Amino acid sequence: MQASPSARPTPPPVATRVEKVRQHGFTAIELMVVVAIVAVLAALAGPSFTPLIERWRVRDAAESLTSTLYYARSEAIKRGGGIAIDATGGWDQGWKVTHTENAITTDLKVNTAPPKIVATHSNGKFVLYVDRWGMLSETSGGAPSPGMNLLLKPTGKLDTDFSAIRLCIGAGGRIAQIKQGAACP
Repeated sequence: MQASPSARPTPPPVATRVEKVRQHGFTAIELMVVVAIVAVLAALAGPSFTPLIERWRVRDAAESLTSTLYYARSEAIKRGGGIAIDATGGWDQGWKVTHTENAITTDLKVNTAPPKIVATHSNGKFVLYVDRWGMLSETSGGAPSPGMNLLLKPTGKLDTDFSAIRLCIGAGGRIAQIKQGAACP
């Protein structure tokens, strides 16, 4: 037996179909409330990141300077001396490693100034020399200088600030990083 044509289900009215369609997304007011909450949280958290960022900057500058000192020592040994680490404008203005031979000076490595960092040498020197044995001195052709150190700290902070680092450079070339700018042993 066949079903009669009138037994077919009738489609639902058009209004019912429209009601079943769901809307997705957020309203503009919901988005503005979320943005306002994030802005308030960022404003509250921002100042607490300042000491962390200062420590990172000082540590980066200390690692860069340590790397430069080791590089200068290796180049001096390889080239038989004539190497200088020059910070003519001041250690916080950047520094470069140069090689001088037959009155000709060549830049080997140039480091840009670390941002918002103050760097000072213990004796106010702006040039360090490395002899052919890799020994550091404060004068060209001079004896190795024991007890040399460089202090790196955030701009406007004390020498003993939590972020400060003192690089203690031994006559033999060993470099120790002392935290909070404490005196070298």
